[in-house]
Parts: sequence; structure tokens; C-alpha cells
Amino acid sequence: MRIRSMRWSTTRAILAVVVAASLAVSGCSMEGARSQNTVGPDAIVRVNGGEPQSGLVPSDTNENMGGRVLDMMFTGLYSYQADGTPVLANAESVETTDNKHFTVKLKRDWTFHDGTPVKASNYVRAWNFGAAIGNLQKQQSFYAPIAGFDEVSEKGATKTEMSGLKVIDDYTFTIDLAAPNIDFKLALGYVPFVPLPDVFFTEGKEKFGQNPVGNGPYRLKQWRHNVQLETVRFEDYKGPKPKNGGLTFVMYESFDPAYVDLTSGNLDALDTIPNSALRSFQKTLGKKAIVRPTAQTQSFVIPEFLEHFGPDEEGRLRRQAISMAIDRQQIIDVVFQGFRNPSLEFTARSIPGWSGDLPGNETVKHNPELAKQRWEQANAIKPWSGEFTIAYNSDGDHKQWIDAVTNQIRNTLGIEAAGKPYATFKQIRDELTKKTLKSAGRNGWQGDYPTQLNFLESNYLTGGGSNDGDYSNPAFDAKIAQAQQALDPAQSTRLINEAQSFLLADLPVVPLWDYKAAGGVGDGVKGEITWNGRFDFTNITKE
Repeated sequence: MRIRSMRWSTTRAILAVVVAASLAVSGCSMEGARSQNTVGPDAIVRVNGGEPQSGLVPSDTNENMGGRVLDMMFTGLYSYQADGTPVLANAESVETTDNKHFTVKLKRDWTFHDGTPVKASNYVRAWNFGAAIGNLQKQQSFYAPIAGFDEVSEKGATKTEMSGLKVIDDYTFTIDLAAPNIDFKLALGYVPFVPLPDVFFTEGKEKFGQNPVGNGPYRLKQWRHNVQLETVRFEDYKGPKPKNGGLTFVMYESFDPAYVDLTSGNLDALDTIPNSALRSFQKTLGKKAIVRPTAQTQSFVIPEFLEHFGPDEEGRLRRQAISMAIDRQQIIDVVFQGFRNPSLEFTARSIPGWSGDLPGNETVKHNPELAKQRWEQANAIKPWSGEFTIAYNSDGDHKQWIDAVTNQIRNTLGIEAAGKPYATFKQIRDELTKKTLKSAGRNGWQGDYPTQLNFLESNYLTGGGSNDGDYSNPAFDAKIAQAQQALDPAQSTRLINEAQSFLLADLPVVPLWDYKAAGGVGDGVKGEITWNGRFDFTNITKE
């Protein structure tokens, strides 16, 4: 999902102030927090969260905070295990012989939270809604492989149903793609591909998004905006039953008060330790600390619609200069205490196919002399004026590394550079979505399913749903299309990595690092962080 990876900025204060702030933000008193500290199989588990960008509609949510809630409230044809392995969920079978034509048979006893049955039509109507241009869904591009997508997604389209989707009977439907796609089946557990109940189409997306009705292991109990979102176990869920009674997503202004709540018993699971505690958290938490590599990346986008950064030689030289001015390893050592890995390409080390030896990756390595040279080459085309700024959300743990990055750019290139704080992540996302951001902007990716294409398609293909910089390179698009159509995984990986050579030259985003997750759980809590950096929520227990 997509700028999906929402993160917060460091807030340093004395302990008493931080505790007070955490209770205010989480919308509870100490007594209220303790009242939910139940144990056993019906325990309510309190986990960190944040206010979603918009209403909770699966095809319109492409960021982390809304995505983590939707993943728990909806179940698609597949689900993903803690290591990323897809397993059949709502589907009895998904059959194909050519990665182009699929027959889906559903399990017959599944229901939505309102008691209505989950039928083939609920999938087909949901996907058609997500694809149709008139509905303006952020995840629209994920339906692009389906035959007939162009006829419903192009500007001025009057059709609203893709020809590649057909309901055969109540529990069977077929999917025809425009071309073979090696990744499509793996993607069918991702949230844009879940079904929607009939009530969605009668109520409309705005009303439904505030009170969604899913078919997943948890149902919505209450959403107190900017405070917390409460879910409880759906007792009629036909998949593996949660080992707890519900999840409360507590919305914090930063990770610092969340960490204080974790160590004081008022939060059960925290997936990101604040930078201020990275040096000490393992000693403090002991066996309750969690460390593992995850499929998450951090970067910043320099939109092509900004002056001096267009899709031309000047823009390319300036992006390369800025990238090579950054000493990633130094920032990782000082700010993150080693809990990151320098980016050498555009996916994460934990994803099959990642390579640290791609031709052209010198553009993401620290080289101050070459950085200065390329900046001057760009100046010879058109002289630079102004200040280079990077927008970041102050409700995230970003200020320290943004300051370090901009200091390095300023000192190496001799230009003015600084962070540009926004109050919330939502504000940056809205400006990037509307293409009105007047600076570079922090972004990143948290894997939706464990493949390289998941990191590349939505972010860098022409018209991709998370293509924040409006990047468009026909040669890259063509190479990715070849990788999608390859039947052999090794051949597909080779083509994917050839495609990344275009990204390494153009730098539609400046890749910085991928993650080593640093998280923790509370006393008596057992839980695991999964392949993509989120907790295995359904299997968290409190004893």
C-alpha cells in the first residue's frame, strides 16, 4: 500500500509531558486505558495507528493507516501468512493454466458483517467500481491488467463494467486479463481485490467509508476520528479465528508517546520504535523487543511538474546530484542506530529478486564530487535559483533524518535546502494526489504482497495509482509489461531488474533505505511483526 508507509516525527519532552500528551492523543485517561487491559482469548489488544487519509473504502485507500484497518475488516480470495506466503481464504480455488484466464470458485458459507452472503457478484461489482474513472478511486491502477480496463478507465469513458469479469453463478466468476500477468494471482489477497457488500452500492462510498461493512476477522465497533478506531472479533468469520477479542487502533501524534504507553502498560503492541529510543529499546524491553528485516522502503519524490526537475536532461542531472549528495550510511548509523539498510535499487532486500549489483546504481551511492559535477552540468542548461525543500509530516518520526538529508545536500551542492513540515501526513498526501505540492515530498512503500512488481508498478508505471511525481517512461513501461507476461519467474526477475536501470537514471524518487523493523510488545503480550512490517494482528495474545 502504496505511499502506504505512514510514519511520524520525533517529539522530545520530559517524561511527564509526554505521558500527558499520549493520553490526550489516545483519547483516554489512565483509568480508561486500564479498563481495557483485559487478558485471555477475548482480550482487546491496543495497537498503534493513525487517522486514515479518507473514508475506509478498499479501492480508495493507498496508505498505511487506513490499509491496516481494512486488512483486518475485509478478506479477499487469498490472505498472506506472516512470511508473506499467500493462502486461499474466501476462495475455494483460483485456477489458471496461462496466467491470463482465471476461474474463481468461492467458499459458500462466508458472510459479510451484516449477515448477507459473499457472492461472486460482490467481487465483480467491487472491482468494476474501483476501475471506473467516474469513481476516482486511488487504487484504480491495480485493475489495469483486466481485459476491458481501458474502456472504463479512460477520460470520458461511458462503460462501467470491464469485459474481463463475468459472473458464472452465485459462487463462481471468471477473470480474463488483457495479457498474461505473472503477478496477478499473487495480488488477489491485497485490499483493492476484496468484495463489497450490497449495502455499499445502496449507501454510496461516502457513508459506507465512515461505517464499513466487511467480511474479515474483525468488524467496526466505533471510529472516534483522530483518537482511536475500535474493532471487535467477527464471531461468524469462516477463516482462522482471531486469538483475541478485538483491536483498538490508537492514534498518536508521534511514536514517542506511543513508546511511553508501551513501556507503561497502556499499549500492547508498537510496530515502530521512535528514533529517540532505538539505542536503548532492546535493553529496556528485553524479550519483548522485536527486530526483523521487512519489505518497507523510504524515499522522497521530486515531482516532474516542479521547475528545474522536468522529464529532461536538466531534471535528470539535478536528481542524480541530489541523490549522490546524500550519505545514507552515515544517517542510518547516527539517526537510526543501524536499523536501516542503504537503498541500492527500488525494492527491498527481503523481496525475492532484490539485487545490490544493478548497472547504474552509482546514482544512489554517496559521491559528493560527482554530485557537484552533475549539479553544475544542470546549471549550464539553466541556472538554479531558490531553495530545495522536502515536505514531511510532523505527525511522524521524520524531522531528524530530513534535517540530516537537507544538511548534506546544502553542504555538498552549496544551495539552500531545508525540511518543509506539514501538520499531518494527510495534507501531504492530498497535495501529492492533486499534483499541487510545490516541493519534494517524503514518501515510501510498504509491501502489499511480496514481489518486486508490487513495489514498481503502482509507483512508476505511467498513470500508476501511487505515481506521485507523474513519472512516465515508455521504455520502463514496456520492460515491465514484458516482465509481467513472462511465464518463467527467473526471466521475469531479469526483466524487472533491467527495467530498474531506467529508474536508476531518471530517479522518479530518490531512494534512501529499506527497513529493519524495530518494534515491541507489552507485558504478557505475544505477537509477531510480519514480512511487511505490520503485526500479525489476529495472532496477538494477552495473558
